[in-house]
Amino acid sequence: MIDAIALDAVSKVYRTPVGTLTALDEVSVAFPRGSMTAVMGPSGSGKSTLLHCAAGLDRPTAGQVWLNDVDLGSLADRELDRVRRDRIGFVFQAFNLLPMLSVRDNVTLPLRMAGRKPHRHEVDAVLAAVGLGDLGRRRPAQLSGGQQQRVAVARSLITRPDVIFADEPTGSLDSQTAMQVMRLLREAVDEHGQTVVLVTHDPLVAEWADSTVYVLDGRIDRAPRQTEAKLRAVASGSRDHRGTR
Repeated sequence: MIDAIALDAVSKVYRTPVGTLTALDEVSVAFPRGSMTAVMGPSGSGKSTLLHCAAGLDRPTAGQVWLNDVDLGSLADRELDRVRRDRIGFVFQAFNLLPMLSVRDNVTLPLRMAGRKPHRHEVDAVLAAVGLGDLGRRRPAQLSGGQQQRVAVARSLITRPDVIFADEPTGSLDSQTAMQVMRLLREAVDEHGQTVVLVTHDPLVAEWADSTVYVLDGRIDRAPRQTEAKLRAVASGSRDHRGTR
């Protein structure tokens, strides 16, 4: 199977006032084309840093990141911007919608930034796919959190990117809306052959994926069953706590 994204000995070190912080430590992992991979691990384990480096949003301190046959680290900033714009979609946990733009304009923003004219039928189709066909003229402030997340998903789908990265896409959603979002991402894989890599704390969300990668202390966890058991226990405790409030 051909890999859509591959990380080779990737490290990411941040400088802090008290020294250095190693967020990723020689991580090597590949994400097959046309598949969904869940990235799991405890808080602070390096999951989001891995996602940001893989998506070209952050440059590694060492190592290489390959998008198909392109070494992202070899690209100048302008070239990297073009690759991210045309071939990578990103769903942020915080939505990152522009409040002054309508739903339709937020969704079509990547196309317009690429100098491409949005086709009405294309926009209508993606809005219908996320269940927002009749809300295209609304502003983000007029939407629920779940609806805003679906706008963010639609924005990531509109350019039909090779890879969609999603950082805790269901983290702030109720279970029903989370299922709708995951169904959309699953359809991107199964119907359009796209690659999805998502970070999640929720084992139920990870069950939508074809495979799961576990990150622990900035490295790929080689004892994932122990980590999975711990994550399930934490998730179960969190749900029990919410149920007693």
